[in-house]
Order: sequence, then C-alpha cells, then structure tokens
Amino acid sequence: MTMIADFTDTLARAAKSAIRQAIMPALCACVVAYFAYYAIHGDRGLVAMKQIQGEIAQAEEVLNQLRTEREEMERRAQLLRGDGLDRDMLEERARLMLNFSNPRDVIVKLPKLADPEGGSVQK
Repeated sequence: MTMIADFTDTLARAAKSAIRQAIMPALCACVVAYFAYYAIHGDRGLVAMKQIQGEIAQAEEVLNQLRTEREEMERRAQLLRGDGLDRDMLEERARLMLNFSNPRDVIVKLPKLADPEGGSVQK
C-alpha cells in the first residue's frame, strides 16, 4: 500500500505543480485579452477612432461650405461698399428689398395651377 500512497502523493504534487505553473500564464493571457479588447472596442479604441474620423470629415465638409458661403457674402458686400460701389448690385438689392421693378422690365404673370385648398386648376 505504501507504493500506491507514494504514487498518489507524487501525482498530487505533480498536479499542484502543474496548476501553479498554469495559473500565471492564464492570468497574463486574461490581462492581455482585456487590454486587447478595450484597445479595439473601448472609448478610445480603433472603432471609436473610425467614428471620430467620420465626424471630423463631416465637420470639415460643413466648414468648407460655410467658408465658401462667407467668401461669396464678402464679395457681394465688397461690391456694395462706398469705395467701389457697383450701381447694378445696388439697384438689384434695392429692387429686391423694396419689391420694386424698373418701368422697362417686362413682367410675365403666370396663371395659378392649383388652389392652396386643393381646388380646381385655373388657366
């Protein structure tokens, strides 16, 4: 019986030793997996970086549109300034603001196609 008891003791020590040797690599693997997951899916991970880059691209498009619009407004405002007043631009703005027309303008009235209430069509 002593031989069997020695064998079981040896097996128990070998199992304990194997478990002790496997705990540290398993723990390290878990830590590496944790950091790898959050490097990809975390708040500042690769997926979030792609989303932020998309938002930046959209914001740059809006910025370019607004810059173009501002430059157009500045160009039109420059034409209305006193030092380089453009008479055509001034006349166009006055007509638009005051809803006037020139006596030489030809005005064509188009017939109404539909009533706002959904009534009949006039011609």
